[in-house]
Amino acid sequence: MSNIGNIKENYSIKKIDKETVNVRIDNKDLLISILGQFNQNIKSLENLTRTEIFSRGNSITAKGKEGSIDKFSEAIKFLANKYFLTKSIDQEDINLSVKAEVNLKNKNNVHSIDQLIKTPKKSVISRSKRQSEYIESLRNNDIIFALGPAGTGKSFLAVSVAITMLMEKKIGKVILSRPAVEAGEKLGFLPGDMKEKVDPYLRPLYDALYDLFGYEIINKKIENGEIEIAPLAFMRGRTLKNSFAILDEAQNATSTQIKMFLTRIGENSRLVVNGDPSQIDLINKSNSGLKKSVKILKDIKGIQIIEFDHTDVVRHPLVSKIIQAYNKKSSDED
Repeated sequence: MSNIGNIKENYSIKKIDKETVNVRIDNKDLLISILGQFNQNIKSLENLTRTEIFSRGNSITAKGKEGSIDKFSEAIKFLANKYFLTKSIDQEDINLSVKAEVNLKNKNNVHSIDQLIKTPKKSVISRSKRQSEYIESLRNNDIIFALGPAGTGKSFLAVSVAITMLMEKKIGKVILSRPAVEAGEKLGFLPGDMKEKVDPYLRPLYDALYDLFGYEIINKKIENGEIEIAPLAFMRGRTLKNSFAILDEAQNATSTQIKMFLTRIGENSRLVVNGDPSQIDLINKSNSGLKKSVKILKDIKGIQIIEFDHTDVVRHPLVSKIIQAYNKKSSDED
C-alpha cells in the first residue's frame, strides 16, 4: 500500500479561473482508476457535479459554475484518498465523493487508515461519520444496536468486522441470526432441512460474506463450525463464549426475543442487533421490540446505540431520496 502521507505527490489540482479547474495525475494507476473503464467514472462525475469534464493524457479539466468545480475538486481529493487506502474505486465511491458529509475539508474526515477493514477480496472504509462511529463500536463495545434504513451498511460492516476478528483469531466463532418468516418463527411449514429453511432469510448476510471473503473461505468456515447460521429461536438456552453474534432484521423480533438474544452473551463475546424500524414485517407491528429495547437499554454503560438516517445511505443516490420521500409522507399522515 502506498504511503498515505504522500497522496498529494501523485496529483495536483489547480484552479484556472472561477469556472475552470485542472487536475494533473502523475500516478498512472490512480489516473486509470479515477477515469474508470471507458471513462465511465468521469461521465458519472459530470452528471453528479454538473460540470463538463475533458481528459487528455494525465490531465483532467472540469468547467462549470464555481460551486460545481469546487465540488469536483473535493470529489477528486476523496477518490485519490480512497484509492490509496484500498487500491480501488467503484461506482459507490463516485456517488459518495460528491456528498457534503465527506468533504475532505471537514475536520471530521472519517476516511483515515484507522477505519480500514482489510478482507481477502477487498478493503472497506467507512463512508460516513456514523459508519466510522459504528466500526469503532463494533471493535470496542460488547453490545451494539444499529438502527436505520436499508443501504446504510449495518449488516455489511458488522459482517466485515466479525469475520476479520475471526480470521485474526480474536474470537473463535461468528453466529448469524435472524427472525425467520415472522416473530413466531414457524419454520416447520417450510420444505427442507433447517439450513435450507433459514438460508433465504439470511441471504443479505451471505451476500456480504461472499463479497468480502469469497465462497471457498466462507463455505469452509461454515462446514467446520466457525461460522454458524441460526434462526433466532435456536439461540434460546445457549451461552455464547468467544463469539461474535449478529442479529439481523431485529425489527421483526419481539422485546422478549431481543432480551433472550442479549442475555446469551458470555466471556469474550460481542453481540450486534441490527434493524430498520420503518420496515416491520410483523402482522401486528406493535409487537416489534427493537425500539422498545433501545429505549430500555440506552443508558447502560457498555451498550452502544448507533442511529443511521438517509444521509448514510451508500447505495444508488436515488435510495436516499426514496427514503426521504417516504419519511415525509409518513410525517404528513401523522
